[in-house]
Amino acid sequence: MQTDKNPSISVVIPTYNRGWILREAIDSVLNQDIGDFELIVVDDGSTDDTADILDGYGSAVRTIHQENGGVSAARNSGIAAAKGTYIAFLDSDDLWLPEKLRTQLAFFESHPDALICQTEETWIRRGVRVNPKRRHRKPSGMIFEPSLELCLVSPSAVMIHRKLFCRVGLFDEDFRICEDYDMWLRIGYKYPIHLIHTPLIVKRGGHSDQISKGIGLDRLRALAIQKLLNKCVLSVSQHNAAVRALRIKCRIYAAGCRKHGRTDEAIRYERMAERYREKGD
Repeated sequence: MQTDKNPSISVVIPTYNRGWILREAIDSVLNQDIGDFELIVVDDGSTDDTADILDGYGSAVRTIHQENGGVSAARNSGIAAAKGTYIAFLDSDDLWLPEKLRTQLAFFESHPDALICQTEETWIRRGVRVNPKRRHRKPSGMIFEPSLELCLVSPSAVMIHRKLFCRVGLFDEDFRICEDYDMWLRIGYKYPIHLIHTPLIVKRGGHSDQISKGIGLDRLRALAIQKLLNKCVLSVSQHNAAVRALRIKCRIYAAGCRKHGRTDEAIRYERMAERYREKGD
C-alpha cells in the first residue's frame, strides 16, 4: 500500500515471464494485515503479459521495467528504488501469509540490534505439500558454517534492514543463479540471521520455469565460496569450514565434468580445490 510518507517496509518482487502466476504473489502482498509498506515489482524484460498485469494494479504497485539482466539485477534495481527502512523480497512464484510483514516488523522493533530475519516456510511441489528433510532445517543466529553445504535462507522469507546492504554490498549480478547463496554467506559470516519459527511463506517449486531447475549448483556455490575466501576476513573456524566445503563442491563438479568428457574443466576445478588450505595444516 502506498502512503504519503516513506513506508517502514519496501517489498521487492523480481519477475520474468511469470504472468501465469504473478497475480497470486502480488495479491498476497497487497493482502497483508498492515499497510505500512510499498510494493515494487521489477519486470526483468518479460515478453509475456506481465506489463498488462502490472498496469492493472495502478498506483498500488510501483513498477520498474528493465532489460533482462537476471534476478540479481532485478533485486538490485528494487533495492535502489526502495524508500523503506526494511526491505523484503518475494519471488514471483511464492506466496505470503497475511501476517508476514507485521510479524517481522514486530521482531525488529523488539530486537533493535537485528539486521536480518527470516520466517519458516511451507513447501509445495507440483501442488502437493512436502516436508523438508533434516538437512534443510533452518538454523538461527550465526549460521555461516551450516549454510556452506546448501542455501538455508529463502529470499521470500527474509526482511533486511537497508543499512546491511551498505555493509555487505548488493546481489552479485555475475550470478544468474545461486545469487542468494552468495549473499547469505556474505552476511552470515559476520551477522546473525534470525529465524521466526512460524511458517509465513508458501514456497512453490517443481514448475518448468523454475530458475534453478535441472541446473547443477555445485560449480556456482564453489565460486561463491572462493570469492568469500579471497575477499572476506573469516575466523579460523569459518575459513577451515569454507575450505572443506569448497573441496567437496569442486570434486563433485569435477567428477561430473569428467563423466561428460569435459576434462579441462574438471582439471580447473580440481586445482581450485587444491589451492586453498585449512589454517593449521
